[in-house]
Amino acid sequence: MGLLDGKVALITGGARGQGRAHAVVSAREGADIVLVDIADQIGTVPYAMAKEDDLAETVRQVEALDRRAISVVADVRSQQQMDDAVARGIAEFGQLDILIANAGIWTQGPFWELTDESWEDMIGVNLTGVWKSAKAVAPHMIERGTGSIVITSSVNGLEPGVDYAHYVAAKHGVIGLMKNIALELAPHGIRCNSINPGAIKTPMTDHQGAWDMFAGHEGGTEEDMLNGGYGFHALKGTTFMPPEVIANTALYLNSELAAAVTGVTIPVDAGHMILPGFNHAPVR
Repeated sequence: MGLLDGKVALITGGARGQGRAHAVVSAREGADIVLVDIADQIGTVPYAMAKEDDLAETVRQVEALDRRAISVVADVRSQQQMDDAVARGIAEFGQLDILIANAGIWTQGPFWELTDESWEDMIGVNLTGVWKSAKAVAPHMIERGTGSIVITSSVNGLEPGVDYAHYVAAKHGVIGLMKNIALELAPHGIRCNSINPGAIKTPMTDHQGAWDMFAGHEGGTEEDMLNGGYGFHALKGTTFMPPEVIANTALYLNSELAAAVTGVTIPVDAGHMILPGFNHAPVR
């Protein structure tokens, strides 16, 4: 018996990284999966974004667990595309029980140097896209009188970060949005919570720009990033964590184990938020 037997989960940003981990963990626990991803490049994003081949690989991994999966190419910034993705999921599986609003991007720059396009893309994907995703599933969940929504925030939803004010603003925003969604949907038997990931190793964080940030100079390496990760966390031996640690938390929130949990945000950060700044003497 799986924790999500008989459930159907729609996952945005589902092609790779945390989205793929959510899909595989949810499928392992019995859920069928609707994968949504833009599967294209956004012009202001400096690292390579997921493609349709990545979506196909996630479908393959879900099906290898003997669960069903469909993929939908859609941009969370488009209400019509998200409405269509939800309609397709319902047509295929008859219901949607879970939304994991995971789609997100990350870029850098001092706030006074950010272009309008960088700001608008960040807020559009990481905040407005969450609202549009929740808006798309809400009528169906309300009609059924049940559902669970899990939103990906960040430790930067709880604290600032140098050179990504737009990311910080979006991730703070989704926590407030989560609380309001939880409040408004509670009378309909629908729960909503969010997760604050610490440093997670995915293609969004494992690229030259991130390497340089942790190295403190251009020409950084993946080793620089991993070494910096130790100082980001309090728990012994923890550098950048695998995305499954976030998927396991979403599994809990979407299961009956969390039947009385709504309106909360959970840091999954290996103790980052308890550090008085930076861990200058990490235990490896």
